[in-house]
Amino acid sequence: MRRRLALLLGAGIVLLLLLALLLRYVLQPERVAGFVLDSLGKSLGLEITATGTSEYRLRGTPTLVVREVVAREPDAATPLLRAQRVYVSVPWSTVRSRGESLDITRIELDAPVLDVTALQHWLASRPPSRTRMPTLSDGLQVEEGRIAGDGWSVDGLAVALPRLHPDQGIDARVGGRYRAGALSLQFDVAAAMTKPANDAGIAIIGPVTAASGDWRLPARLKLSAPLHFGDDGIRSRRLRASMAGRYESGKTGLPFALAITSPLRFRDGTLALAPAGFALRGEDVVPGLDASGAAAYGKRLLLRLDGNLADWPEAWPALPAPIGASDSPLPFALDYLGRGDFSDVAALRLQRDDTRFDARFRIADITAWAAADATGSPLPPLSGHLATPRLDISGAQLEGVEVEFEEPSLPTTTKTQ
Repeated sequence: MRRRLALLLGAGIVLLLLLALLLRYVLQPERVAGFVLDSLGKSLGLEITATGTSEYRLRGTPTLVVREVVAREPDAATPLLRAQRVYVSVPWSTVRSRGESLDITRIELDAPVLDVTALQHWLASRPPSRTRMPTLSDGLQVEEGRIAGDGWSVDGLAVALPRLHPDQGIDARVGGRYRAGALSLQFDVAAAMTKPANDAGIAIIGPVTAASGDWRLPARLKLSAPLHFGDDGIRSRRLRASMAGRYESGKTGLPFALAITSPLRFRDGTLALAPAGFALRGEDVVPGLDASGAAAYGKRLLLRLDGNLADWPEAWPALPAPIGASDSPLPFALDYLGRGDFSDVAALRLQRDDTRFDARFRIADITAWAAADATGSPLPPLSGHLATPRLDISGAQLEGVEVEFEEPSLPTTTKTQ
């Protein structure tokens, strides 16, 4: 009897040892991570792999850390998401629910790279879903992220979201640098939503700095709008935005304030505002104006404005009589279609009473000329045509005056005409 008991005890110990070794083998972090990622990938129609070191913890709050993560559609050449590190922690209630519960404690992403084209292709292949939005009790953190679009990107993306709940408002901090061609836009803003749902209100406030070539434009942005996300992109019935900033180029510094009210549309990498209302106020050579029109930015920048100058700025060259002595309105039309740094040619029509001036110019050239000292040219660097019924010069009255201006550096024709 004792010998049989000893044999049974020995066999039990061997069995437990083999079971422990099997569990250790099966529950290696790489195997756990592979199983989780494979299951998640199958549910999303993606191939998700992690080639870096993986970790998991079951004590306390279950946690999984995977590194060198790549997610792509099967057989796709370009991944829709890559990340150096992904950290996910969930409560035990979510683990026990086997996916029925969407409560998540925290998500962290280090150096994620999101490819917009690949993402859009994957989303288009997905069936309609009514999946509930998850909760993040301890929030979301993204560091050194990148979004790659068609001709544009956002680099150095940082997101700090303290919490996420389907029925509660969102407060987040978002920073990064948007780039498109020669234009860049650095931002570090506070963002808020009334709730994480379609047609909810969003507000953004904080510093932004646009720059291209030898100029930069630091400003403080305030923006609010209800946003709708649909198959045709993002749109808003009414966007309100204001900026208080300063145009800087070399020794030139021009403070300004700009306000915009407009419907908004964003689709296929193009942002459009139309029909839009614009109000500009400034100092020195920056005119005060109110206008309506349209603005769009994608691969090119479109700006079309029709409005009135509040007055002829004193810093501009004085208008000869009788034009300068008139108190009549100064209606204008501005038309620009070109690169986002305003380096292409703009067209301007300006009128007062029966005097009309049509001009073509580069905005940066006019700004530099207006800010130059008295040693510069008395004539602005533009091409155009002035027609006026009367002009008073040095005591003489000229009637039926027409003057042609020609700037050699400008092309003879422009697409903005």
